[in-house]
Amino acid sequence: MSSNRPIKSICVYCGSGFGDDPVFAENAALLGRLMAEREINLVYGGGNVGLMGTVAQSVLDHGGYVTGIIPDFLKSREKLLDDVQETIVVPDMHTRKRLMFEKADAFVALPGGIGTLEELVEQMTWSQLGRHTKPILMLSTKGFWKPLLTLIAHMREQGFIRPGLELNYLVAERVEEVIPMVEDAARRIGIVSNEEAIESQF
Repeated sequence: MSSNRPIKSICVYCGSGFGDDPVFAENAALLGRLMAEREINLVYGGGNVGLMGTVAQSVLDHGGYVTGIIPDFLKSREKLLDDVQETIVVPDMHTRKRLMFEKADAFVALPGGIGTLEELVEQMTWSQLGRHTKPILMLSTKGFWKPLLTLIAHMREQGFIRPGLELNYLVAERVEEVIPMVEDAARRIGIVSNEEAIESQF
């Protein structure tokens, strides 16, 4: 992978709703534009609803490439965007998550619900267990992820996140910080992944 472009694709986790503040959608749209301008492909959950649809449509609107991965049972609930260059329909959520992992060089979590949280924490777990070194970043719009960061600190203080098993993640407050931060992390640490080890988790 070129040292000038360590990140060629980002998997974005985010809500299938918009949240209560317009800034969430504004930031999703801005991230999509910035990714397209940097020629970074989007890997996402495949739907056209909420922040998911917003970030994908923005990437498309600005000439970027989008890969949507959606399980068959969600096709009717989260309708597909027509202009997405690559849509992969899979039989179940496990296959979706595995493919999203394989196709991404980094992971960015925007605000979202329990599904977003689950996907984010799973990547943090795999990283903690040494399965990959792909950057993981939380975009903490309006302090959205602060309660999770407080919980992680509490786990550490109570001895459940021990030395040698630290979590590797980044936190950005502004959308403009996202791409520079994940690119810098990829240059410093490198991107290593063990798809066979991930596969064995399912």
